[in-house]
Amino acid sequence: MSRNYKIAVLPGDGTGPEVVAEGLKVMRAAAAKFGFDFTETTFNWGGEHYLATGEILPEDAVDQLKKFDAVFLGAIGHPKVKPGILEKGILLKLRFELDQYINLRPIKLFPGVETPLANKKPEDIDYVVVRENTGGIYTGIGGVSMKGTKQEVAVQSEVYNYHQVERCVRYAFELAKKRHSKENPWRGLSAEDIAAGKTAQLTLCGKTNVLTYVFDLWERVFYQVAEEYPEVKTAYCHVDATTMWMVKNPEWFDVIVTNNIFGDIITDLGAMTQGGMGIAAGGNLNPTEGGVSMFEPIGGSAPKYTGLNVINPLAAVCAGAMLLDFLGEKEAAAAIEKSVAFVTGNKLKSMAAGKMGYSTTEVGQLVIDNL
Repeated sequence: MSRNYKIAVLPGDGTGPEVVAEGLKVMRAAAAKFGFDFTETTFNWGGEHYLATGEILPEDAVDQLKKFDAVFLGAIGHPKVKPGILEKGILLKLRFELDQYINLRPIKLFPGVETPLANKKPEDIDYVVVRENTGGIYTGIGGVSMKGTKQEVAVQSEVYNYHQVERCVRYAFELAKKRHSKENPWRGLSAEDIAAGKTAQLTLCGKTNVLTYVFDLWERVFYQVAEEYPEVKTAYCHVDATTMWMVKNPEWFDVIVTNNIFGDIITDLGAMTQGGMGIAAGGNLNPTEGGVSMFEPIGGSAPKYTGLNVINPLAAVCAGAMLLDFLGEKEAAAAIEKSVAFVTGNKLKSMAAGKMGYSTTEVGQLVIDNL
């Protein structure tokens, strides 16, 4: 891939454009420092576009985005638009039609950021959740009969095929393998694991005792693929146990792989343990050659702060780092993350909007100044 990238920008609603602007500002500084370039094209698809035109996305939106190397997305959500319209019409549509079958959520506690978990430090909260992103219950398979009566029946089905599960599980094993080397094994491995050549751990999060059909498939695929990755230690947790250990012993986790709905739930729990939505970033990945992936801050559009220059932009900055890392600019991505860690550890008074001790634009500049 050329080191001159094409980035599609969807600033979104509310404070989305403000945090995206800071993410792009930091990305430009990193590009200048590390010898690459990118051009950006902005698409103002979101709440205001919908209210003005009645159109959620143009018919050719997906075809337009396929021409780019990656998508940088701000928050979606408008107070004048009924919840679900934009989320399903933009977020889910793009994930499904661009086949972004991996949702990647790093759960990382930065220095100086307060966590609600007592006595936990940055070295204790540093893992990644790999969520299957295009299957499961969110595909909307099901229906309603006798609606509005006391006999109403509603059904929405959890549906997966082997291909969807296998490609997600394989991505998770590859990620676990790449996160660590023999010189730097995952901190949670025992001496016996390390002596046996293990360098990482991948945990399958499921519900094999109740969802016996779907998670029988997930479990069988998980252990079949595991045979190809002897350096990765495997583990299994029911989803309810996973939520408990994420709170009590987050240091037990390295990489977690799970289905769509469980991943949606546990990643927001993880975000709160890392200090809240103001620092959480994510990627919707199509890792295949020629695939287009989308990166975003996880927090909402926070319309009450729109235009006040007080919102925390660090989630968007971290999303920009994830985007660059995915494009292969790993040195630049690592530098941004290191600078964010310096800023949280040495500069900010709080992660909350209006309480950081700096404005939105000043926080973006602090990251640049410490690259």
